[in-house]
Amino acid sequence: MTYDIHIVGGGLAGSEAAWQLAEAGFKVRLSEMRGGGDTTPAHHTDDLAELVCSNSFRSDDADSNAVGLLHQELRALGSLILREGDRHRVPAGSALAVDRDGFSASVTAAVAAHPNVAVVRERIDTLPDTPAIIATGPLTAPGLSEQIAAETGRDSLAFFDAIAPIVHRDSIDMEIAWFQSRWNKGEGTDYINCPLDKDQYHAFVAALIDGEKTEYREWENVPYFEGCMPIEVMAERGPETLRFGPMKGVGLDDPRTGRWPYACVQLRQDNALGTLWNIVGFQTKLKHAEQVRLFRTIPGLENAEFARLGGLHRNTFLRSPELLDATLRLRSRPNIRFAGQITGCEGYIESASIGLLAARFAIADLRGETLAPPPIETALGALLSHITGGAEADSYQPMNVNFGLFPPIPGRTKKADRKKMYTDRARSALAEWLAA
Repeated sequence: MTYDIHIVGGGLAGSEAAWQLAEAGFKVRLSEMRGGGDTTPAHHTDDLAELVCSNSFRSDDADSNAVGLLHQELRALGSLILREGDRHRVPAGSALAVDRDGFSASVTAAVAAHPNVAVVRERIDTLPDTPAIIATGPLTAPGLSEQIAAETGRDSLAFFDAIAPIVHRDSIDMEIAWFQSRWNKGEGTDYINCPLDKDQYHAFVAALIDGEKTEYREWENVPYFEGCMPIEVMAERGPETLRFGPMKGVGLDDPRTGRWPYACVQLRQDNALGTLWNIVGFQTKLKHAEQVRLFRTIPGLENAEFARLGGLHRNTFLRSPELLDATLRLRSRPNIRFAGQITGCEGYIESASIGLLAARFAIADLRGETLAPPPIETALGALLSHITGGAEADSYQPMNVNFGLFPPIPGRTKKADRKKMYTDRARSALAEWLAA
């Protein structure tokens, strides 16, 4: 099949971009190296849009949460990722979490079946000379990484991304653990909670700090991303850090005591069958044997069986505010756009969002038209603006969407009302942009 545009990378951004372009009537070649003899340290399957870390798309609250607003905007723009995420939703309180295998399988099937998409299992080592979107993610193959670095004149920045363990549900002791969402939000059965008293908590923190970690290699001397930090690194920041982070016990009533536990480990459903649960916030670089030993000291997990243990991999991203224009084109080679985590956005939904926008800008180019970026008052526009110039290039770091990226609400407002004002303003701005 001859094609109008070449997309390199079949993650969430590349899959979303391919879908948008194909739905607009353009022929797409989607190159994905997994399945063609190559893989990455983080992936386990050859499916498109594989979720390699958490199975959560985070909050689905479009009235008071920036990522929930981003969900709503993507649905309004016909996002494939949100469509399939909604189809494969699993209980997670006010969050949108998905059955990871069902989700990625359905995205793969939808993209592969589209008559305008040719999915080719191949590794691309050079930047295309034709219209292209590079969506190779944070684990871009070395050959292409070198090409990008040579083209941009700078080394790519880098950070770590960590993976949380997954536990078999039937190995959790429900005589100790219990079902409850924090503050009883959601269905009440969305999380499994494992309580720790004061002595258990401090013993666990000490063991985390002293636990045997995977050795660093020279190329790994780069900073962690704050939003996906290994739990042992958090523990090193102070003995109470985890109690105010992933192990906080507030809002959870231990049925055995009627009180909040001193600390608590939560597990979230990871597949539609409810047979797999991931340990929330427990990304780690502990060695596998050490993980099994240590995590089995958590009350309720004494006999835990692990479907997957935690891990850590190196991510790379562009200095996008300096290198990309307002429509995600590489300034030095305007035939090429970048999308997804390689641009420095962080998170599944943010990656899909930038893939969608890259595709929409490319559609306009292919039609000989001009598409204005979405207003900065929208979640899409705020995230795009941060990536393409709103952030300081010299200190640029991966970022999730948040209200701090939005223009402030004019005048004096009550703090309690501010989030709703942001989201109401965003919906109005998006409607105007779509109608233009």
